[in-house]
Amino acid sequence: MKLRHFSFLLAFALLVLAGCRASGPGSPARTVAEFFNKYENRPGFKATDWSAGLTTRFLLGRIAKIGGDNDISQALTSIRSAKIITFAPTTGSARNLVTEGLDKEVEGLLANERYTPLPISASADNPNQLRYSVREQGGRVTEFVAVGKQDAADSFVLVSVAGNFTREQVSQLSKVLPNVISQTGN
Repeated sequence: MKLRHFSFLLAFALLVLAGCRASGPGSPARTVAEFFNKYENRPGFKATDWSAGLTTRFLLGRIAKIGGDNDISQALTSIRSAKIITFAPTTGSARNLVTEGLDKEVEGLLANERYTPLPISASADNPNQLRYSVREQGGRVTEFVAVGKQDAADSFVLVSVAGNFTREQVSQLSKVLPNVISQTGN
């Protein structure tokens, strides 16, 4: 029940504070940031970008205290920014991106940026099919990326969350992230 409460609160915070903003694989993006810049305004893509300023961190800290001192509460206060981009091939040009290797572009940029896959398995509490990769510095996760398929064929979501996390905190956030994605309307 606590995870559901946290996912609602996190989604609410993202909705309140998020600024929504919605070239082909011929010149592939080399970084996650380039991928967002390249596709955010293209047909079939919808992007949400959120940054945590001082006020936001204070709000997240207050929300986290409701749940007590645990990994997910600490992870909430460690979020500095989050980006979500979804893709659904709604036009002919968007469908062409799929045949030109959009999925391979995402895999290539994760390999190029040396993200480490994080094994988080699906369970009854966490039925998502998102694949997680992390970037670490000094034993801490500085960014994690989740990539997965959406409901429609050839559609997907890419989520990038920057902060200062332990791997266990990322694991806890992975349990609520699918709900956050669905509640943000992406």
